[in-house]
Amino acid sequence: MRELLLQSLKNSLSYSNYLKLVKDLVEKESTTGEINPDRVKFTALNLKRMQRLNRNIKLSPKQDERFKNLKTRQTWLVILESWCADGAQTIPILNKIAEASENIDLRIVMRDENPELMDNFLTNGTRSIPKLIIMDQDLEVLATWGPRSAPATRMVTDYKNEFGKIDASFKAKLQVWYNKDKGLSIINELCNITGRFETDLSVV
Repeated sequence: MRELLLQSLKNSLSYSNYLKLVKDLVEKESTTGEINPDRVKFTALNLKRMQRLNRNIKLSPKQDERFKNLKTRQTWLVILESWCADGAQTIPILNKIAEASENIDLRIVMRDENPELMDNFLTNGTRSIPKLIIMDQDLEVLATWGPRSAPATRMVTDYKNEFGKIDASFKAKLQVWYNKDKGLSIINELCNITGRFETDLSVV
């Protein structure tokens, strides 16, 4: 596993380079992974979502202090694709957290370019993204998170139970929920997760 993680990190992108990649793809009317019209459209939409979140997402003073005081040096490796709507709503928040802590190094890899990595971090047997892998400086996996926060996951599960599958109507409702939540669910869950391996920090 360590060699797999090490190789994945060698091929990873910083958040700023990921944004540049997505901008370049939008200009070329393209996408990561398999190219089809829907994914090209979603990549362009996701760039706008990320740019909006970059401007608007802010940590509260307590949240900022919480992550700033992390003592465990860690790498946050995110498996993603440019067309993934959940990813576009998540990765700017992870970046905001990483900016608050000198002990978090945020890196991004594409799912379809890293199938072996993805298959080691499935969600209920599926290649669901985004998937966050939190590692210490020795590349030991401390925790994973994703593809969605608990409230968003419940929304998806409840809708599938009632209607059988996710459709365009639900996807629109989920994006509205993301906009109202403003990243708070993700931030709180990562406060709790990092608290598991920080013995002397209180959870926000």
